[in-house]
Amino acid sequence: MTTAVAKTTDWASVAFATGPADRARAEAGIADAYTRAGLPAPERFVWLPSPAHGTVAAALLAGHPLDAAGLGDLVEPVRAALGDAAPGAGVRDAVRTRPWESARTAAYADLGPQRWPQVWAQTGGPLWDQVNSLVTRVRQAIGAVGGDDHEALLRAATLDAVLGQHDAPWLATFDSLGMLDGPLSGLAEVARHAGWWWPYERLVVVTERPTELHRDEPGRLHRGDGPALAYEGGFSLHAWRGMPVPSDFIASLTDLDHRRILREENAELRRVMLEIFGYDRYLADSGAKPLHRDETGVLWRIDLPGDEPVVMVEVVNSTPEPDGSFRTYYLRVPPRTKTAREGVAWTFGLDEAAYRPERET
Repeated sequence: MTTAVAKTTDWASVAFATGPADRARAEAGIADAYTRAGLPAPERFVWLPSPAHGTVAAALLAGHPLDAAGLGDLVEPVRAALGDAAPGAGVRDAVRTRPWESARTAAYADLGPQRWPQVWAQTGGPLWDQVNSLVTRVRQAIGAVGGDDHEALLRAATLDAVLGQHDAPWLATFDSLGMLDGPLSGLAEVARHAGWWWPYERLVVVTERPTELHRDEPGRLHRGDGPALAYEGGFSLHAWRGMPVPSDFIASLTDLDHRRILREENAELRRVMLEIFGYDRYLADSGAKPLHRDETGVLWRIDLPGDEPVVMVEVVNSTPEPDGSFRTYYLRVPPRTKTAREGVAWTFGLDEAAYRPERET
């Protein structure tokens, strides 16, 4: 029976690693994955700077004509790297899907319906939300590069990739069960040393890891003075607290005031502007009136056109700062909140009637 063993790899570090790939080890891992799938080793490896470049390569190899003018600087470098390549058929199912499903089926059969989710929750589960969110953002950004003409095509091509380092959550689980010494060993080796890759009969397109990755404390893409995720070759994502923003958006906010926030038509960008401007400053500048006040705090509401209202409870930390002052916090609560106590209670996972602390903290 499969039992959990100590992990041999820090898969969180793998998932969020930056810097050049170890090409020799990645290529050896790919060759091993082919051999274990019963396939001849690929004849050629084409290395590209980013998942966006790899996606364009997959689309070109599938015979799709791509408009270079609509894809920035992606198409011509990829065409040059591919040359007159004859890749053969895609072999992702043989190389990744079948061994992956076989391992998952075997693990589930051994562990049973109760133990399996427990092992997942202790290993890959904690990584899943952060890595899957990152992968989703990358796919969306690749689609956006294609514009109206190529967005659907490029997004579909991303689904043909083996995710390399971003397969870390599942590999963490298989690693904990001692299952990376067999058919999954090559896949794990590629993940440790490279980014996304596309396998074909005679050729493999492999991409580098990012050069930069910036995340906030909950693990969301976040940076205020540059790209939150960047690759060689110019592909990058700008984000604030996980929210994609235009590359020049943060820099454009030097003259931000409450009137400009209200004029912003994009609800998601408006939320970013509010956070950067500061809820307390917005309340003061806009002349907002409190909805409710009691011993727990003050309830505020900001009505925004075309979006749900921002409702917050203002609370004062009872523990003094080193200088003796008391810090004020604004806690976002559900729009339906009617009293300050109800809002504070919600932040503790309680209803208003149950929230009766002996001492506020």
